[in-house]
Order: sequence, then structure tokens, then C-alpha cells
Amino acid sequence: MRVLFVCMGNICRSPTAEGVFRHLLKREAPELQIEIDSAGTTGYHIGDPPDERSQRAARRRGIDLSDLRARQVTADDFARFDLILAMDRDNLQRLEEMRPPRSRAQVRLFLEYAADPGPLEVPDPYYGDANSFEEVLDLTTSASRGLIAALQKVA
Repeated sequence: MRVLFVCMGNICRSPTAEGVFRHLLKREAPELQIEIDSAGTTGYHIGDPPDERSQRAARRRGIDLSDLRARQVTADDFARFDLILAMDRDNLQRLEEMRPPRSRAQVRLFLEYAADPGPLEVPDPYYGDANSFEEVLDLTTSASRGLIAALQKVA
């Protein structure tokens, strides 16, 4: 199984989702063999590390994002990944527009996996305060646990 997390610039939400999912997978379901990556629908930040505020908030929870680098979604991603998870509806729409014909990848909103019925979009914390980055961590943690549970059922 291969999972790709996607936001707009790949410096806040999707690298946080990648880091949280990787961290929880290692701790809670090491038996699952899953390739994980993140990308952005735009190329604004290619090669950049995650936003320092994202890194700082994740570090406080024992999650290291420092080795991640932003990249843009490519047509090859739709063949390489089984599940492509968008952080919000705008990026979901962009992914659907980028999707090559006959792609078998599932493209969904990440928060569809969250246990609690609540928002379906991870809000962009870029222009927010420190609490915005904490909210992203909370939402991606909930959805990551739900995704792990779903993957364990089909493993």
C-alpha cells in the first residue's frame, strides 16, 4: 500500500500528516508495510523543508519533520500511489483535474478517516497562530488513527 498526503504547498498540512501518520504507524501498527509521502498541488515551495511552525508543533509531540522536503504532485503519483489524500476540497478538486485517464488511485479527503464526525477539511494554518498548527496536528492524528484502523481491516 502506498499513501500520498496532499495540500497546496506541501510545507504545513501534508508534511504534518505524513509525519503524524508515519509516527503512529511505527508505534501502533508496525506490521503494516506502507509507503508514505506528501506533496503539494502547486510548486511554490519545491525543495523547502516544512514550515518552522509546523516543525516546532510536531517536535513538541515527538514527531520530527525536519528531513521532509516539499515537492509537487506529478502525473506519475496517480500510478505510484494507491491512496491520495487531500487536506481540503480545493486540493481534492485540483487532484481530480490533474488525474490522468484510467488512474486507479483512490483520491479522497483525509479527514474522511477521522473517528469523530467533524470538519472534512484540514484548515491551512499558514496565516494563523500557534494554535492553528496544533489544530492541524489534532486533526491529522485523528484521521491517521482512522486510516490505520481501516488499513488493518484489509491487511
